[in-house]
Parts: sequence; C-alpha cells; structure tokens
Amino acid sequence: MWVKFMDVADGYAAETWREVFNQEALSVRIVPPIEVGAMTDARSIWVPDGKTHVAREVLNKI
Repeated sequence: MWVKFMDVADGYAAETWREVFNQEALSVRIVPPIEVGAMTDARSIWVPDGKTHVAREVLNKI
C-alpha cells in the first residue's frame, strides 16, 4: 500500500525529489494530475506505507 507523502509544485521538482529519495534506497511514485498536463503541473509524491518514517528522516537531513 502506498500513502501520499507530499505535494510538489511541478514535474521537475518531483523528479528531483525522486532522485534524492532513491539515493536513500526509498522507492517513490510520482502521481500526475488526472487531466493530461505538462511538466509544469503540480504532482504528488507517494511512498510505501511502512517507509514514511524513512522519508521524514531524509527531509530532516536536508
């Protein structure tokens, strides 16, 4: 099961966060808006349910 962890301003920021989380061995899913959009549209970042504490620790490091 996946849980919504954070919202980001656009697809470029979402890809940057994906790289940061992947460096800490945390898989993420980037969910675009339902309607067809561009990279400038807001995105949601989802993490596995049991790994939210790891994602919080990554954010605390930054």
